[in-house]
Amino acid sequence: MTTPFDLTGRRALVTGANTGIGQAIAVALAGAGADVAVAGRSEPAETRTLVEATGRKFVSIKADLSSTAPVEEVVATTVAELGGIDILVNNAGIIRRADSVEFSEADWDAVMDTNLKTLFFLTQAAAKHMLAQGRGKVVNIASLLSFQGGIRVPSYTAAKHGVSGITKILANEWAAKGVNVNAIAPGYIETNNTEALRADADRSKAILDRIPAGRWGDPKDIAGTAVFLASPAADYIHGVTLPVDGGWLAR
Repeated sequence: MTTPFDLTGRRALVTGANTGIGQAIAVALAGAGADVAVAGRSEPAETRTLVEATGRKFVSIKADLSSTAPVEEVVATTVAELGGIDILVNNAGIIRRADSVEFSEADWDAVMDTNLKTLFFLTQAAAKHMLAQGRGKVVNIASLLSFQGGIRVPSYTAAKHGVSGITKILANEWAAKGVNVNAIAPGYIETNNTEALRADADRSKAILDRIPAGRWGDPKDIAGTAVFLASPAADYIHGVTLPVDGGWLAR
């Protein structure tokens, strides 16, 4: 029996799916029935094993998304290998930390290029196929810093605010053409990127004290939300940046 969350027959592209949130999303999409291509700089051997265990097709595309150079090839390979593209999850991203008064132009450009410029042009390339078929789902990975300012991450904050803005403008342009564009803003999730924070007892306690749910998020919390936004259950949701943060922003 099919459900509104069934992705059988859909073709998905996920960026940055080697570990953590991206990996969990790729595996969850496959578990819901989608064939999955992933794009990133390293071979995602573990992700391949987990996706193929669901019985779905898996394609790995080696691509350095710090520039727009590989964008057309990534989409073309996805379409050629999977037979089309119905879902795009823009997860790949980087962060650079320094006081704003000392923040370098190189660090600014590196983050903006990966987190915002490549995200936009990859979405543009994928959407040409989605618009032609009259159907598609784009899920951008935003951040709590799409809503808040943060500290010592000026380019990351600017980029993630930009992701939320791009999500809205593309929804405005494409919603009536059958393409949904939405974003997820993860809270504090147990991944390699937060290992140092979780190991710092004082910092971890301060974070947990702010989260009404009383726990760190699991990558599967984000993955389930991505499946929802990629599924027919979300057909009337457009232009939303959805916090999945255990209530952090509500506190």
